[in-house]
Amino acid sequence: MFNAVNGLGGAGQVDSKASTDSNTAVNATFSVVAFFAGTITNWLGIKKALSFGGLGYCIYTASYLCYNHTQNYGFIVFAGFLLGCCAGVLWAAQGAIMLSYPPEAKKGRYIAVFWMIFNMGGVIGSLVPLGQNIHVTTNSPVSDGTYVGFIILSVVGAGLAWLLCDAKNVVRTDGSRVILMKNPTFKTEIFGMWETFMSEKYIVFLFPMFFASNWFYTYQFNGVNLAQFNTRTRSLNNVLYWSAQIFGAMIFGYFLDLTYFRRTVRAKACWAVLFVLTFAVWGGGYAFQRGYTRAEVEVGDATPDDPSDDYPKYDWTDSGYIGPMFLYIFYVSSPKQSMAFVCDLA
Repeated sequence: MFNAVNGLGGAGQVDSKASTDSNTAVNATFSVVAFFAGTITNWLGIKKALSFGGLGYCIYTASYLCYNHTQNYGFIVFAGFLLGCCAGVLWAAQGAIMLSYPPEAKKGRYIAVFWMIFNMGGVIGSLVPLGQNIHVTTNSPVSDGTYVGFIILSVVGAGLAWLLCDAKNVVRTDGSRVILMKNPTFKTEIFGMWETFMSEKYIVFLFPMFFASNWFYTYQFNGVNLAQFNTRTRSLNNVLYWSAQIFGAMIFGYFLDLTYFRRTVRAKACWAVLFVLTFAVWGGGYAFQRGYTRAEVEVGDATPDDPSDDYPKYDWTDSGYIGPMFLYIFYVSSPKQSMAFVCDLA
């Protein structure tokens, strides 16, 4: 739901400033809390950690519903701060599941299945604003019903965490069981992290990839989708965008579990494919970007009744829509889940 609402550009608002500042708070706290999230998750347990993390997303979306009526900027930024704390715990719990539950020979496939389900949430979440705003051909904020739909789905997601099977009861397909480690302290986790860096120094070379894992979303959602498309077309673009990620995850997950090639060969081959696709797609994005400037599209400056916001936005009925639509879809050919697969095998 977080991906779906932000994929609308400005989280469904015409002015992207509130969303930008809120997401800055999200990632600032996320990056700090994540360092200690493993210990917190071990203390809470997987179910409680996932449910606690999910509630942060509910409040985040509710802040935009409130903003539609009160313009309460402070609440949106606070919701971003809170979500950063919750997201750190949620993703630590998710990582624990994805690294410990799969059999060794099926890790790529299991991660692919997770990303397919994860991005299906983005597809379903994008269908909500598409249905709510299918007749909105202007550049206006999404309706209250859109945010209400996101909130309901997020609450349901947080509740579904309690239906997970306890790790101690999980039996893998090969008959083995998940081994639960003794809960470490903050001190032992930090010491363990230091030991890892000392014994595996090449991990440092992954940091640029970690840094790049989310920054492109801001450009794609705000600098392309919000800047170039009207409300209903942004919703359609999101449906196509997250659907393409499902197929991308399926392809990469299947290839990375092929036993015909060594693990290192599979990892290097995927790196090569990602390298070529990234430069090809972003080269096309650069050519598209040269056709407009930030000042022209007034990203972050427009209001619903601002007469100066006369930059033409693409609608799906326009003859020139198909090219930009495919560019937006192909942006997912260099997704972070593909990098996650390669990291797992490397």
